[in-house]
Amino acid sequence: MSKTAMDLVQAAKAIITEISPQQANKMLSEGTLALDVREAQEHEAGHIANDHHIPRGILEFKIDQYSEFQNKQNSIIVYCKSGGRSALAVATLQQFGFSNVYSLAGGFDEWEKFNKPL
Repeated sequence: MSKTAMDLVQAAKAIITEISPQQANKMLSEGTLALDVREAQEHEAGHIANDHHIPRGILEFKIDQYSEFQNKQNSIIVYCKSGGRSALAVATLQQFGFSNVYSLAGGFDEWEKFNKPL
């Protein structure tokens, strides 16, 4: 039986931790890294302050090129537009050995609703 993209997202969400915009805001103020996995034009239209940008499509090939992500114990919040790509990205990062990675529930759309700093 073949799977859909949403099946893959649901499977990822079953094994990752999602956090709210409020939790993310607190964690970011304490030094957690933000990783935007949206496409370049989405990132350019608005993003979380001081984030890092690696599109989901090349994450596996580029993550090790950033010094900020060399320590796999660092706390990282991954986000996309609505939470699907970030869930997949967090599942991938866990497979790569990252232990403190979280997906922003509802993505950047939810972040904007709470008027968090951009």
